[in-house]
Amino acid sequence: MIMKDARTIEIVDTTLRDGEQSPSIVFSAQDKLNIAKALDKAGVTWIEAGVPVMGEEEQEAMKMILSAGLKANVIAWNRALKNDILSSVSCGFSQLHISVPVSDLHIEQKLKKSREWVLENLKQSILLAQSFGCMVSVGAEDASRGDREYFLQVANIAAELGAVRIRYADTVGCLNPLAVHSIFQELIPRCPLPVEVHMHNDFGLANANTLVALAAGAELASTTIGGIGERAGNAALEEVVTAWQVVYGMKCHVNRTDLPHLGHLVMQAGSKDVFDYKPIIGNAFTDAHANKIA
Repeated sequence: MIMKDARTIEIVDTTLRDGEQSPSIVFSAQDKLNIAKALDKAGVTWIEAGVPVMGEEEQEAMKMILSAGLKANVIAWNRALKNDILSSVSCGFSQLHISVPVSDLHIEQKLKKSREWVLENLKQSILLAQSFGCMVSVGAEDASRGDREYFLQVANIAAELGAVRIRYADTVGCLNPLAVHSIFQELIPRCPLPVEVHMHNDFGLANANTLVALAAGAELASTTIGGIGERAGNAALEEVVTAWQVVYGMKCHVNRTDLPHLGHLVMQAGSKDVFDYKPIIGNAFTDAHANKIA
């Protein structure tokens, strides 16, 4: 039952970007268009459609999605690099997500750069995207292993430049629900932007971590259909939405009756089987069962 004073959260679905990084899953351009249309029909607010800088084949699929006249906001994912931004703009995108690393592990060991370099690169990337009239959201990669104060510094700079939200990413899936509650209880009151939560499932905690973050004040959840994604996957759209609405009694614009179809569509496109025991979209979760959920 939905509570009288229930909070409403929005879904940022990344099935077509992070989800396609799942081992052995490759979507055709038509698959991607069909999935995007199904997500739109289900009421998903934001669809992260891919990474234009990856090349012409990726861009062709993304152009098809942009031309489909969807109600959902369609986003291109970018690193804070000039070529990424220009590729997204030339592909026709007006809504860009720009991701930067915020942990010293990624900044110093992976990129061999400094915190100052990341901040300057982010500023220039946001300004470049805005010079083409684009809306920008910012991603804080590997935030769960980073300094919370640095995350807030990134958020403050993004807010000052007009970004619409910031993504807190548990890139390696190392958090647990108790840690998530503590982190978000501290960050949410101090963050100048709405926070989107992006959890990976390396220890099977992506759904729980996402729900705890939402309960602590995050306003958007990054998900994939069936929880597909890099390594062990991501938070599952259907499980997060159903738990948020049924268990927490809160609101989300996604229509739960569309979830089983979404699951089967993605699994068929990715040549994967839906296991009988999979919550919400599994074969054991019949229409009759679904109709019994309050």
